[in-house]
Amino acid sequence: MLLSKIRSHLFVMLATATALLAGGMFASPGLTSTAPSRHSHALVSAAAPVAPGVTRTYFIAAEEVLWDYAPDDTNVVAGRSFNEDENVFVQNGPTRIGDTYRKAVYHRYTDASFRTRAPVKDQGLGLLGPVIRAQVGDTIKVVFKNNLTIPASVHPHGVFYTKSSEGAPYNDGTAGSDKADDAVQPGRTYTYTWQVPERAGPGPMDGSSILWMYHSHADEIADTNAGLVGPMVITRKGSARADGSPVDVDREVFSFFSVLNENESPYLDQNLAEIAQPPYEVDPSDEEAFEESNLMHAVNGYVYGNGPTVTVRKGQRVRWYNFTLGTEVDLHTPHWHGNTATVMGMRTDMAHLLPGDMMVADLQPDDVGTWLFHCHVNDHIAAGMITRYKVTG
Repeated sequence: MLLSKIRSHLFVMLATATALLAGGMFASPGLTSTAPSRHSHALVSAAAPVAPGVTRTYFIAAEEVLWDYAPDDTNVVAGRSFNEDENVFVQNGPTRIGDTYRKAVYHRYTDASFRTRAPVKDQGLGLLGPVIRAQVGDTIKVVFKNNLTIPASVHPHGVFYTKSSEGAPYNDGTAGSDKADDAVQPGRTYTYTWQVPERAGPGPMDGSSILWMYHSHADEIADTNAGLVGPMVITRKGSARADGSPVDVDREVFSFFSVLNENESPYLDQNLAEIAQPPYEVDPSDEEAFEESNLMHAVNGYVYGNGPTVTVRKGQRVRWYNFTLGTEVDLHTPHWHGNTATVMGMRTDMAHLLPGDMMVADLQPDDVGTWLFHCHVNDHIAAGMITRYKVTG
């Protein structure tokens, strides 16, 4: 649709301006930023070695699911049925897939047999993979099994890895065993090993823990739109509980803001044939409208407030991790109604994300009630990137 093209160009300009501001191009003379980039990979030199930590092993499989973006079948935030504009994204019909899609997600298992799934402690994660945790000095091992019908991988941000644990196929001059991690074939298992040096942990302006992410990079655009994304938290040495979570935080929340583009999913044709109503071929005159209907403006894979409501307590020390992937339309501005947060030491009730960004906000809620939490971009609000959180007394 014309609207999509116009807003795409607008977002390019907005994203560029925001990136320049964030990068300090408009900074005052004599002021420099010491904040580490949240999207840097394994390119920064390691700091001085720290005392050896523990090895934390995760058994993770990539698996297909039928994912419902709106399981309550209503606009939960508005407290009513979907209107005509909202049904563009959620209504099933002729050549319309609706709110349920075949997707690929990461599931955690209890051991290498991959027979028993580990309990999901935080249902609010929604579509996201399990939280991978470590503290500085630890080693992370991910035993990955690909239960999909397509190749997949696990590529991490931030931590230290060798070429055999990068999880990304490209012309990098390697061969043989160093390529086995790039794209794990269906039915195969591969073990990734990542180190957590000082430079993978909190920097001078961070709190006790920071957010990285992991995702499949076998076909990065298709894989991440399919749903193969998860969070990773690294805690400062000596500041973690036994499970790796920060000792000075009472509640952690994870929010993935993303316009998940089902048109780029490897399951698009299958979704059209199996879930939409006939006709199953898109008429050229309907192509733009069909593509628009498959842009799911979601928080953790839910639209219009569907899914679990985040609940925190008044006075609780809450660490809220926000991140995104995507295209130039994935410029997001998470906004908390009712309460404020600190981000990089600054007081705010809103944060900003560019594609690939990961940021941490600390809250100590003082205002009891049920509050909006949403992206403040107008198009994104209208398309469903809005939810609620609750503060109890």
